[in-house]
Amino acid sequence: MRDERSRVRASAGFTLIELLVVVAILAVIAAIALPALIRARVAANESSAIASIRAIHSAQGAYSSICAQGGFAQTLGDLALPPVGSNQGFISATLSNNGILKSGYVANVGPDVGAVPITAAAATCNSSTMAAVSSHFAELHPISVGSTGERSFAIATGGAIFFRPDGVTITPGMAGATVLQ
Repeated sequence: MRDERSRVRASAGFTLIELLVVVAILAVIAAIALPALIRARVAANESSAIASIRAIHSAQGAYSSICAQGGFAQTLGDLALPPVGSNQGFISATLSNNGILKSGYVANVGPDVGAVPITAAAATCNSSTMAAVSSHFAELHPISVGSTGERSFAIATGGAIFFRPDGVTITPGMAGATVLQ
């Protein structure tokens, strides 16, 4: 009877050593997988940032030709305003204001170096808040360099996408930035 009870007790659960071994194995697996997960998230965020830069540039082109008589919007808010008679702006609501957060990045639009007013705000087809200008600039920079993104991105009127590998915000004129290949 005694042997039977000790066998039941011995097979009733895990020992502390067995549990510690399982926890240690899980910790090793997590330590291996976590950096790969972070790299994948950073790569996805950077791809989204590049797509957003392209969307902003396309929206600026449409705004310029349809709404601002050749001028460009100075803010994302002006690109988000729909023209009179429409309910759709030139850019999606996910990029509707300067300083908006999207996929780990902060997005901003403004005039480029040397931009001058082309069309008064009241003369645009969507009653923009600011005058349309001769050249535009847009930038996206990571919220947290290393965890939400590694590089910052920018585009100007010419359409070339620029980046900085250190994630520092790119300013109009593209100082310190390199053309993305």
